[in-house]
Amino acid sequence: MKKNKILVNIILLIIVLSFVASLVFYPRLPENMATHWNAQGEVDGYTSRFWGAFLNPLVLLGVTLLLLFIPRIDPLKENIMKFQDFYYGFIVIFCVFMLLVHLQILLWNVGIKISINLFVPLISGVLFYSAGVLMEKAKRNWFIGIRTPWTLSSDVVWEKTHKIGSVLFKICGAFAIVGAFFRSYSVYFIIIPLLASSAYLIFYSYVEFQKENRK
Repeated sequence: MKKNKILVNIILLIIVLSFVASLVFYPRLPENMATHWNAQGEVDGYTSRFWGAFLNPLVLLGVTLLLLFIPRIDPLKENIMKFQDFYYGFIVIFCVFMLLVHLQILLWNVGIKISINLFVPLISGVLFYSAGVLMEKAKRNWFIGIRTPWTLSSDVVWEKTHKIGSVLFKICGAFAIVGAFFRSYSVYFIIIPLLASSAYLIFYSYVEFQKENRK
C-alpha cells in the first residue's frame, strides 16, 4: 500500500505539472494554437489559446481520476488488488505520456518545433510496451485488459488471451519505435499493428472459449 501511495502522489504531481506548464507558457502562446498534425507531420488543426493550453491537462485530470476510481467500483476488485502495483505503475506511464504530448504542443507553439512523427512513435512505443507488461499481470476484471464476452466468462480464456496479448502489445511497441525512423509512414507503424493485434485477440478469445466449452 505504501508503494501505491507513492505512485498516486507521482500521478498527482504530473497532473499539477501539466497545469503549471500551461500557465508558464500561456503568455507566449499565439491566439490560435496548432494542436493537430496529419500523417505527414504537417499542422492541419488549430484551437484557441485557452483550450490549446488547458484542454490536455483537463483531459489528463479527468481520465486519471477515472482510472484511479476503477478499482473501487469493479465487482471483481479483489482481482485488481492482485496486480495493483502494475496498474498504478501503468497509470504513471500514461500520465507521463500525456504530459510529454502536452509539452510538445506548447513548445511547437512557441517556436520549438519537435517533429511529431519522431516524437509520438517513440513515446507510443513505451506506452504500448507498458500495456503489454500490465496485460501479463492482469487478472479477470470488468475494466482493465482485453475485455471480450469470452475473456470475461472464463479465467482460463482470460489468462490465455492476456498471455498472447502481452506479447503482441510489446511487439506493437517495438513497431511504433521503428516507425520513428520512417517519419512519413510512422502513423501506420502505430495504427496497423495495434488494429491487427486487437482484431486477432478478439478472434483468439472466441476460439479459446469454444475450446473450453467443448471440454
